Order: sequence, then structure tokens, then C-alpha cells
Amino acid sequence: MRQQMHGFFGGAGLVLGAMLLWGTVGPAQALAGTPMGPAALGGWRLVVGGVVLGVCARRHLPALIPAMRQGLARPLLICAAATGVYQAAFLFSAARTGAALATTVALGTAPVATGLIARAVGGERLTRTWLISTAAAVTGCVLLSAPTGAGVDALGLPAAAASGVCFGLYTVFAKKLAADHPGVHLPTVSALALLLGAVPLVPWVVTDAGSLGEPAALGLIAWLGVAATALPYWLFSVGITFTSAATVATLCLAEPLAASFLGVFVLHEHLTATAVLGSLLMLGGLAAACLPAPRPEAAPATAPTAIPPTATPATATPRTQEQ
Repeated sequence: MRQQMHGFFGGAGLVLGAMLLWGTVGPAQALAGTPMGPAALGGWRLVVGGVVLGVCARRHLPALIPAMRQGLARPLLICAAATGVYQAAFLFSAARTGAALATTVALGTAPVATGLIARAVGGERLTRTWLISTAAAVTGCVLLSAPTGAGVDALGLPAAAASGVCFGLYTVFAKKLAADHPGVHLPTVSALALLLGAVPLVPWVVTDAGSLGEPAALGLIAWLGVAATALPYWLFSVGITFTSAATVATLCLAEPLAASFLGVFVLHEHLTATAVLGSLLMLGGLAAACLPAPRPEAAPATAPTAIPPTATPATATPRTQEQ
């Protein structure tokens, strides 16, 4: 039991660390102030992150070839498609509705979508702890990052929701891949998923290539590719092995929380009272999500049936034979 709890808390801690690193994307982009478009940045982020992760995990690449013949290709392609569509849908939504509303809808949709997909695909049980922690964290996310403006874009909101669903698809099928192919090195699979997911963004990467001559753009791409993609995907890939898909999705709400804290302490932004309340709700929800689900108690062992006093010599065991 102690080993299981250690594995769970270790897995949740790795996933939480990945979310905190992903939360640096927005503040880093604001500090860099590069004119490179968000779609091009997203493409470069996936390319650099995939290459770095692939180089670090290169000795595990040959093991993927036989795994491909054993059903690895299908979940890999689903993870890759979810990665690419997530980037495109989220960046499209951010351009149409603003980053705050896009983040709120996407990350508010992700935990619920992930839980339902995990239930439908793998029969994963949605515990009461997950329901409470997710409700608290999603409510906190809305209070923390909901915009004050009244303008709502009819295309941007569905795109943000679609990105949240894509996060759920990636999480569920990455975990299914790890369960069905325990001998496969999951960070190596993530590297391939990142590179394949960058393919839909290639047109924007090529069109906006002129911005690469600016040091700010190169520095931002380096940070996004290494610290905000390769490293967190490695942590995420290892952590989900010990954590349920539904809990992983709830922990993803640490990303906007980290971004808000960096905004306050690095960018000198100010949180309203509503945002502070949202932060506290999110902290409580994330803490609850890190608690392992209680294991069902084992049924008490049945006491051996005593030999009745009236047993016949054929069924009774003589005392001399017991000794």
C-alpha cells in the first residue's frame, strides 16, 4: 500500500510539475514581445520540443518498430492528431476571443472531457473525489481567468472547447498506450507525437520564418521548445503511468494558476478579489485531486470449518496423524 501511494503521489507530482512548466508559456511570450504569430510559435514549439525529446530518448527508438506492428500506431496517431489540432484550435480561439477566455474554456472543458473519454474508452471509474476536486478547480479557473469584456466570438468558443477535448484525447490514449504497451518508452512516443502534430502548422512556420532573425524570437522559441515542451512532456509521459486520466485532467488546471502567479510576481499584474478566491478554489481542488482513491477493503478470511464432534472415522482426522 505504501509503495502504491508513493507511486501515485510521485506520478501526480510529475504531472503537476509539467503543468507548472506549461504555465510559463503565456508569461514568456509577454516578456519576449516578439512579432512572430502564435501559429508559427506553436509550430516551432512542437518541432523544437519533439527534436529535443527525441534526441534525449533516441536509444529507445528501435523498440518502437516491433510495437508498431502490435497496435502502437493507432494510439500514436490519435495522440499526434490531438496535439496538432489542440495547438491550431487553441491559437485560433485565442486570436478570436482573447487568451483569457480561450484558456478558461479550454482548460475548463479538459477535465470533464477527459473524465468522460476515459470512462468511454477504458471504463475508468469516476470517483467522488474526482467530481469534487474537478468542480472546485473548474470553478476556480473560471473565477481566476474569466474576462470582464462582453464580446463573445461564435467561432472562437467552440474552437477553445475543441482544444479541451483534444487534451482529453491525448491524455486518455497516451495512458492507454502506456497500459497496452508497458515495454514502450512513453517519452519517445511523445516525441513522435509532437513532431507529427507540428505538420498542420508548417504553413505558418514557413510564412513567418522572417521573424527568426530577431534574438527575442529565438530566445522565446528556445524556452518554449525545451523548458515548456520537451521537459514537461517527459514529466507528463512518466507521471501518467501512475495517475488516472481523470486526475491528470484536473491537475491540468495548475497551468493557468501558475501563469497567474507569474503574472503577479514577474509581470507585476494585480489579482482581483474574485481572482484570489478562484486561486484558493483551484489550490483546494488540485490538492484533493492528488489524494489517492481509497482501495476497497478485502473481504475477511473465512474461518476454517471445525470438524463436528459427531464426525465418523472416515471424515475425522486422528490426532496421532496431525502430529
